[in-house]
Amino acid sequence: MSEQELLSRIVTDPRIFSGKPILRGHRLAVEHVLGMLVAGSSEEDILAGYDWMERDDIRACLLYAKRSVAHEHIEPLAVKTA
Repeated sequence: MSEQELLSRIVTDPRIFSGKPILRGHRLAVEHVLGMLVAGSSEEDILAGYDWMERDDIRACLLYAKRSVAHEHIEPLAVKTA
């Protein structure tokens, strides 16, 4: 599946979660899926909890997150040395 096809699984609707990105057709925010992964849930755990979800939905969330931070520029903090 191409990156564009994966990203088509992510939609926004200002009426749902104030426009946060969600998985198409469902009220499950990308943020929530990422949070479950960070908390240690496996893909299998997540898929077991949402019978409609497909593995590509999880991949779409990860790709969305990657694309969201891909062009960030982080300024290094100045550190005083003795």
